[in-house]
Amino acid sequence: MSKFIPVCEPFLDGNELKYVTDAVETGWISSAGKYVTEFEKQFASYCDCKYGVAVCNGTVALHLALVALGIGKGDEVIIPTFTMIASAFAVAYTGATPVFVDADKETWNIDVTKIEEKITPRTKAIMPVHIFGLMCDMDAITSIAKKHNLYILEDAAEAHGAEYKGRKAGSFSDMASFSFFANKNITTGEGGMVVTNDETIYNKARYHKNLCFPMDGNRNYTHDEIGFNYRMSNVIAAIGLAQVEKADTYKELRIKNNALYREFLKDIPGISFQPLHPDYLNVSWMNAIVIDPVKFGHTKDELIVHLKANGIDTRLLFNGMHNQKSLIDYGCDCSGQYLISDWLTQNGMYLPSASNLSEEEIKGICEIIAEF
Repeated sequence: MSKFIPVCEPFLDGNELKYVTDAVETGWISSAGKYVTEFEKQFASYCDCKYGVAVCNGTVALHLALVALGIGKGDEVIIPTFTMIASAFAVAYTGATPVFVDADKETWNIDVTKIEEKITPRTKAIMPVHIFGLMCDMDAITSIAKKHNLYILEDAAEAHGAEYKGRKAGSFSDMASFSFFANKNITTGEGGMVVTNDETIYNKARYHKNLCFPMDGNRNYTHDEIGFNYRMSNVIAAIGLAQVEKADTYKELRIKNNALYREFLKDIPGISFQPLHPDYLNVSWMNAIVIDPVKFGHTKDELIVHLKANGIDTRLLFNGMHNQKSLIDYGCDCSGQYLISDWLTQNGMYLPSASNLSEEEIKGICEIIAEF
């Protein structure tokens, strides 16, 4: 390639500079300000939810949601083993224990047929993670949660605008959390959001994110519970509001780019993508592929080296939670086999995925893969 192509870079082509400049010029740069409340309102609406609570990153969004649901020491939360480690760490922050379920080979999401075997009297919630922008089977998860009287907390960090049977990510659960990290379809650099339709849970999240100051705004510095400083600044929220104004545009760009990768790589043996299905709108946060080294003729590691030599950045897929020393030391049960998660880790990788990649760039990447 004639230039270096990073694996993903933010795309800021809306009102970001205008709104940030306004926040700075008016002096509203802390967590108070119109952009925080408007971003919360607009993003929650985008997710078909009533309430949003903006926070400083996606990991604390998960933690805050768990706290608002009352998850704590002695509880268990079921999560996929194939996920980013923030999902498990957020559970650990509460003193609860994450319990792992293997991935489904077709969707790469949590295998819903294996959830019930992990439920115990200590289980309080299921945390489905919508991997790479493809939503989980929420009908099955909702049915299991109702049967066992469990909360659902959607980890939708990678799924802004994704849909399952016409419903948006974040709208299926008691609470959902999102990340606005620099590589996300909607980004603020750092940042996160909790959304819900439950006013009581919403107020708990607002209360705990602001050091448990009284909800009536009283500043007598008397705090009845342990709280957290998870506030988002007005400057960051200004970027977020500009981003959510163009959320559908960015979503369509990611979907289009993923379609181009599928088209240009369709005749290359040994390369597979997440499936496309009419019940799901996959927003293609990352263009993840899995390499069959026998059919492709090279391992994914060899392909990564070749792409890097040609100025193309890539990333590995997640390493399963059952392989994490930190979680083993924490006391998680990492015994048993997680064959699909291990298969994804061993053979999967991301290709460049920025919203503003050109068709020419994607075609050039795919030609280099084909030549290899």
